[in-house]
Amino acid sequence: MMLTRTVAAVALLVTTAVPALRADGNAPGFARGADVSWITQMESEGRKFYTPGDNRQEMECMQLLRDHCGVNSIRLRVWVNPKDGWNNIDDVVLKARRAENLGLRTMIDFHFSDTWADPGHQEMPEAWKNLSFDELTTAVGNHVTETLNALKNVGVTPEWVQIGNETTPGMMLPVGSVDNPVQLTKLNNAGYDAVKAVFPEAKVIVHLDGGNNQWAYDRMFDILETNGGKYDMIGMSLYPYWAEQQGETGGWMKVADDCIANINHLKQKYNKPVMICEIGMPYDQGELCKQLITKMMGTEVEGIFYWEPQAPNGYNDGYNLGCFDNDAPTVALDAFKTK
Repeated sequence: MMLTRTVAAVALLVTTAVPALRADGNAPGFARGADVSWITQMESEGRKFYTPGDNRQEMECMQLLRDHCGVNSIRLRVWVNPKDGWNNIDDVVLKARRAENLGLRTMIDFHFSDTWADPGHQEMPEAWKNLSFDELTTAVGNHVTETLNALKNVGVTPEWVQIGNETTPGMMLPVGSVDNPVQLTKLNNAGYDAVKAVFPEAKVIVHLDGGNNQWAYDRMFDILETNGGKYDMIGMSLYPYWAEQQGETGGWMKVADDCIANINHLKQKYNKPVMICEIGMPYDQGELCKQLITKMMGTEVEGIFYWEPQAPNGYNDGYNLGCFDNDAPTVALDAFKTK
């Protein structure tokens, strides 16, 4: 396919230039992560990345994040049948192999959609829209199995797997809505079982947005606990910027403090570890973002993943929460160098 040909040369360059050895960044411990799912698309558009400071040197993005930002883990989203090919299985495998060859740990993030899945968009994949519910649960399991086997076949072993992305209202609406708790749980469990069949040691995550919103987390995890839901870890997003856009007051520290209170509450109530699967602040607030990440690294979480740090201001119709400026890292991720 066109996508595979477009990025294959870049993948080959990285996999041959870097020895296929485990770096110490792949050791167990706190995940200092970055979601770089846009990376192959950005490379196809001709975008390049550079080391910070006055003596700028061009460097492949994942290696740049590892060597200059303290990143030891990479998160990659999976779409079912994306229109342009980005984030399909072939694209994910290419990026995951690159991460593996750099000694980076991997999180796989299933959206169960052909495009973005988030609280405002949990759309059924087009090919699944006319399936019966039993057929849909089978499709979920098959999609997870196919993707993970493709990774296994190239020597990639994900440490974490998300079943759904920011599924605060549920997934594949309306079938998997929180208003259909039994069906939501069965879809979740179909994904969970498929993960464990391929990678028994992988930690399966249920991921919601708004880490400061305790009510939403209680709703979801009460549903799963009541209906026999299976999961190993609670995942959350933390974006003070979006929280403020939605009416939260008190600034980023108040949002962070509310998130920390929620983390403590969830760990006590559900006895599960917590991962911050997404974090970010505007690219021109690097110092404040460094403070936010430092603060959250001091909490009882398994790790923190910055969402698309390499994205330039305004990328993809207006995303401005990356932490690169002039195609080089700001100080935001310097927090990762301390742990």
